Amino acid sequence: MNELDLLMATSLGLGLAAASGFRVFIPPFVYGLSLRFDMVPISIPMTSVSEWMASDIGLIVLGAAMVIEILGYYVPWIDNLLDTIASPAAIIAGVMMMSSTLSDTHPVLQWGAAIIAGGGVSGTIQIGTVATRAVSTATTGGLGNPIVSTVEAGACIFCTILAILLPIIALLLVFVLLGFSGKQVKKRFFNDTKNSIDNMNV
Repeated sequence: MNELDLLMATSLGLGLAAASGFRVFIPPFVYGLSLRFDMVPISIPMTSVSEWMASDIGLIVLGAAMVIEILGYYVPWIDNLLDTIASPAAIIAGVMMMSSTLSDTHPVLQWGAAIIAGGGVSGTIQIGTVATRAVSTATTGGLGNPIVSTVEAGACIFCTILAILLPIIALLLVFVLLGFSGKQVKKRFFNDTKNSIDNMNV
């Protein structure tokens, strides 16, 4: 794998990992479809995981899980319950997405980048979505959560397709999303700390 292919594969992996921070099952389903129909712009050796994602049974399982996940986020309070499950699952998905795109590199580089970069990106964005939904729940009683869920699902689909078709541009988007998630987490932490201090002073 030359330098350009490595950059493209890394950008693809990070883009898919970022999308996994919004929804766990949309990125592997869409990526599996793109592998199935040979729509990935770079040549990446198939692994057992990517072969399964592109298989009939893999697409059926991922497709069903994707529909259940999307619908679940439209049910008040269940969306917050899903966050407790989705947070670790998003990190795992980010790691798997990143590792599958770097399958043509040395295992140390492949898994090191997958765990640190892939898992880190997906985990950070997932924490940002949890913080956003928590604010929505607190301010609207959960009534605003369907809007947040729609935006998140749309962002996930957009980020996934962009990563597959235009990996380098997706890489730039990843940095923007990380900055936004960082601000949301910082805002949530500041508000929680302020509320704790106010309660102590009462």
